Amino acid sequence: MSAFKSKRTGLIICIFIVLIALIYFFFFNPVGIKLAHSNLRELSGHLRDFGWPGKIIGMSLIFFQTFFPFIPFVLVAGTNVAIFGIKMGFLVNYVMSCLGAIASFYFARYYGHAWVEKKLERFPLVTQFSKRMERHGFFYVLIGRLIPILPSSAVNFSAGLTRMKFRDFLWGTLLGKFPIVFLESMIAHDLFHFQKYKGRLLLLLGILVLLLILGNSVKKALAPKTK
Repeated sequence: MSAFKSKRTGLIICIFIVLIALIYFFFFNPVGIKLAHSNLRELSGHLRDFGWPGKIIGMSLIFFQTFFPFIPFVLVAGTNVAIFGIKMGFLVNYVMSCLGAIASFYFARYYGHAWVEKKLERFPLVTQFSKRMERHGFFYVLIGRLIPILPSSAVNFSAGLTRMKFRDFLWGTLLGKFPIVFLESMIAHDLFHFQKYKGRLLLLLGILVLLLILGNSVKKALAPKTK
């Protein structure tokens, strides 16, 4: 038990240090302030100018966006597409997004269970979705990835609170994230090259809108019935 508490304390300290470092970098460091106040095209240009450190920052942004969705995923994905190119950018977005999801799952299950539970209990939809993941883990994680029913971070954390097997969460995440990350990476790429790909961009945005409509319908079906 003492070893578990020691690991938990160590992880919390590490997360705290990382958060302090990020706050310092983006609010007090001249380079971080410059990045934080840049638009997407400027941000990607700055990160490219930094070379490999800029690429590491771009990769890290995807990982932490999965934990803390402070920026829309498509914008962060667009930064990596601009830095790495569409093929490698998609791969970076996919791998780092999956790693972030796995880290969130483990954090909720083994280290921040009480904190996560307190945060999510205010949202009845998350509770209803969690009950279904409890019984059919793989299927609902997969659906939660493919259709924007809940934010990705909510799926990660709520799955960690259930008794579902990690294997089901992993496969649901790997299979479900592939098409949606590809879609958002392509949208980001075509936004950068609007004149050349505006026809395809409209098609991709249409697919995204349909997924949002479908997700809204599922939300209504899952919402607790009130008398």
